[in-house]
Amino acid sequence: MHVINDSDAYPSNRNAVQRLAPQPCTIRETGLTDSFLGELVCKHLFDAGVLDMSRLVDRLALTGAVLEEVLAFLRKDGRIEVLGQVSQTGGQSLRYGLTERGRSAARDALSRSGYIGAAPFPVSTYRSLIKLQTIHHGRINANDMRNALAGVVLTEEMLDQLGVAMNSGRAIMIYGPAGTGKTYVSSRLIRLFAEAIWVPHAIVINESVIEIYDPQVHQRLDDNAQQNNLMLNEGIDRRLLCCKRPIVITGGELTMEQLDVRFDPSTRQYQAALQLKASNGLFIIDDMGRQRMAPAELLNRWIVPMEEKRDFLNLGGGRHCELPFDLVLVFSTNLNPLELADEAFLRRIGYKVQFGYLKPEEYEKIWRQESERLGISYDPLLVRYVLQRLYAYEGMPLVPCHPRDLLNMALDRQRYMGGSGSLSPKELEWAWNNYFVQLNFL
Repeated sequence: MHVINDSDAYPSNRNAVQRLAPQPCTIRETGLTDSFLGELVCKHLFDAGVLDMSRLVDRLALTGAVLEEVLAFLRKDGRIEVLGQVSQTGGQSLRYGLTERGRSAARDALSRSGYIGAAPFPVSTYRSLIKLQTIHHGRINANDMRNALAGVVLTEEMLDQLGVAMNSGRAIMIYGPAGTGKTYVSSRLIRLFAEAIWVPHAIVINESVIEIYDPQVHQRLDDNAQQNNLMLNEGIDRRLLCCKRPIVITGGELTMEQLDVRFDPSTRQYQAALQLKASNGLFIIDDMGRQRMAPAELLNRWIVPMEEKRDFLNLGGGRHCELPFDLVLVFSTNLNPLELADEAFLRRIGYKVQFGYLKPEEYEKIWRQESERLGISYDPLLVRYVLQRLYAYEGMPLVPCHPRDLLNMALDRQRYMGGSGSLSPKELEWAWNNYFVQLNFL
């Protein structure tokens, strides 16, 4: 999985999110029960030993007002005790620890759920949050496409085809020979969406906690409006993290199990499905047809989500949960799409975008870009030699990844031989012969 950096992200929907998910000031406003929060606090105290209010606030992402209510409930039940004060800047802070009854309750809670983290977000509000932050806002225009894919060698027709497909809200299939830039281009499409979103640490479905935030997928943003005072009762619910829209890229390693909620018996925790982590973002299934399951099985998994914009996740034990399916789903393959699915199914996907081989002038443009990136002088005579002496002679098609690979291999040899300066035709021929499979021995 990869994350695309974009420093221009901006939390443009802050006010709407704050109206939907304001900072809770009571247990009732969290959408959770006092017994659930009580068990979670006990697990934190069991894990850490002794905690003061400040550290409890950081661990559970709740305000001091809510935690005081939970702690009062636990003290009344005999599960925690006050262990004295500790000096902090600006005054004294009480410390809390478990009683023997509390330790027993924590062990019992951990035997059922190993989750020890921020208080989860209620699934009912999470459904509304996903819809509020929809990626299908239909505001992409031609200028946006050219900015997002600046520096990428694509025809105007290809840019417009991708732009219309992204605006449609429908799934996209990108296909073409290997090395034609399908993954590179599709991964840059997330740059079209600069606005930030809010992602919960975790959600709770009945008593099952599913972690949503994944630092490998979600890139956090500084949200200066979100303050950290213990008793603060304003702002957006601190159980939500301000992040860039996510992008998940998965290839031949994808399994059907990763597309559903999974329970890990060793940690007693639920792991979110990949498409759930990609909510309000981009989900690219690369190398389509190379997975262990049959292509038809994988494609059939998406029929209901694509058509109804909702997904049904299996929690085990006959339990299911319906959540909005709000993401841009991209299939990328170097196989013939008709070998993966019949025409009836392909019509459901909507947009099919074909990537092909380059024209000589496009190849030269990429060669120039790669030369600049590598810090070497661009030699048009050398490019012409490669095109006429190597490509034309061998009958090899022009592929976008070739300039990068050939230049890097030629530089590898030059450094090994102790050379420097401009590359020579001999060094490019050496790179060519080592890059492509040679069948001269047959």
